[in-house]
Amino acid sequence: MTKSDPNRVLRRLPLVVGGLGSVLLLINRLLTPEITNSQARGDVLGVILSAVLILTGLIWQQVQPRSPDAVELIGEEGFVLADDLPEAVKTELAWASHLLLTNTVTRSLVVFYQGKVLLRRGILGNKSEVVPGTIVKRVLEKQQPVYLVALYVYPGRIEFDYLPENTQGVICQPIGNEGVLILGANAPRSYTKQDENWIAGIADKLAVTLKDFEF
Repeated sequence: MTKSDPNRVLRRLPLVVGGLGSVLLLINRLLTPEITNSQARGDVLGVILSAVLILTGLIWQQVQPRSPDAVELIGEEGFVLADDLPEAVKTELAWASHLLLTNTVTRSLVVFYQGKVLLRRGILGNKSEVVPGTIVKRVLEKQQPVYLVALYVYPGRIEFDYLPENTQGVICQPIGNEGVLILGANAPRSYTKQDENWIAGIADKLAVTLKDFEF
């Protein structure tokens, strides 16, 4: 379900008021048989005010940020940990995933490490197995994160079939040199630079914890 823009009415208000004022001024001028000097001055002032309102509305349409369209991700909410994980790892994964789900726009996440899925949490996709595709392989090789701001425009989106099918944005963040933290959002272009820095910091913390274990 797409959410409406909460600022839409505010952005359009100057345009509506300015346009309505211009129409009323025109009607008033047409219906007035004789124009006095004071009315002419009032008409000029009204035209100026209407023009300013219309110009303000046009500027607001361009400069006021619009909230990205969000959807309800398809899938069931869950929290799945791999079997036989040490308690310290379980605690760390639970802590990290909770922070990401509650402090960023992330709605679904997967921790893929040493060729194994350690965690799936949030809205779960239909598949539980992760088969690294081109994008995840590149993240592992280059040790650089990849942010797909609008997943639906990327042909490579099919590799993320372990996320909800209508995931809007994806971040693949390396965990050391052996894993990837994969996060899915319910709106395109919704991760901020602060979010990206936050995600990178948590991934680094996970890397420190996970490097001491073999899975």
